[in-house]
Amino acid sequence: MKGLGRLIGLWLLVGMVAAALALGGPTVSLAAGEDTSGGGVIVLPPLPTPEGQPVTGIRRYTPWHTIIPPRRPLEVIEYTVQPGDAIFSIAKRFGISPETILWANPKLESNPDILSPGMKLKIPPVNGVLYKWKEGDTFESVARKFGAKPEDIINFLGNHIDLTNPQVKPGQWVMVPGGHSAFHQWVIPIIPDGHAGVALSHLGPGYCTEWYSNQGGTGHFIWPVSIHRVVGNPFAPWHLALDLATWVGEPIRAADSGVVAYAGWSTVGYGYMVLIDHRNGYQTLYAHLSRVLVQCGQGVVQGQTIGLGGSTGNSTGPHLHFEVRYNGGFINPWTVLPPP
Repeated sequence: MKGLGRLIGLWLLVGMVAAALALGGPTVSLAAGEDTSGGGVIVLPPLPTPEGQPVTGIRRYTPWHTIIPPRRPLEVIEYTVQPGDAIFSIAKRFGISPETILWANPKLESNPDILSPGMKLKIPPVNGVLYKWKEGDTFESVARKFGAKPEDIINFLGNHIDLTNPQVKPGQWVMVPGGHSAFHQWVIPIIPDGHAGVALSHLGPGYCTEWYSNQGGTGHFIWPVSIHRVVGNPFAPWHLALDLATWVGEPIRAADSGVVAYAGWSTVGYGYMVLIDHRNGYQTLYAHLSRVLVQCGQGVVQGQTIGLGGSTGNSTGPHLHFEVRYNGGFINPWTVLPPP
């Protein structure tokens, strides 16, 4: 009850002050010890000026800092690949799609696994296709080729096109904003049952000419690494695998039982690799190993250590390049691996 009484008393006091102000009654100045009356005027205390002279009033503070939203670059820049980089992480850093980077770097587009530290990449300023103008090209034909709009090519400031007389000289690089191109998927041929070497000899000396086991798979897969996380490129039309987290020397396990169809060094960027045929239409590939612990043609069981994690071949840092194929086609490993 005491608290309620205090609240009522405070409310009455505020009401009395408000009534006094409305009637022009006496008020108290904000200046120490100064009383005023009439008109409800409140006298402000003196405020020092920068020169030290007192004034009566409120000085407005004008901030000199203005916030300007960042603008995207308009020019193509050159980027040097660093250890640990992946197409996906580079794209995220520059705010563009991985496909845009691949289309701007034709060698990389045909085989993203050749990415390596020290490599120079062209980084376009926006999503789309970086295109070298050819004799006979028109804005309409180029736009049609890449599924874009002619006006987007003309109006993009980074192309430096004179809007009063839009022209592009042959050999000039232009950005086709919003354009897209077809992917050149790098597909390793399917392994004929019992004749692995026929299809894999072009990969390097690790291909297997004979199989000594008929070990078949269960059709159910386990994680080949202990860390269930993607650290590089995800599965995408330009990367038909998962780059899984590992470290140099980690035991790499067979995702399912089967027969070793490739074991050794690859000359096409995979480094040390193992490929297992599971004899049920499935095949799995394990690349960038630091060491291979199985031999050609031998049978392996699910969970068996087949190699050690590493970063050999075209790799910017330790990871396991893990592929899953079914009846000759690549499938997303996420569809067969257990939930992480």
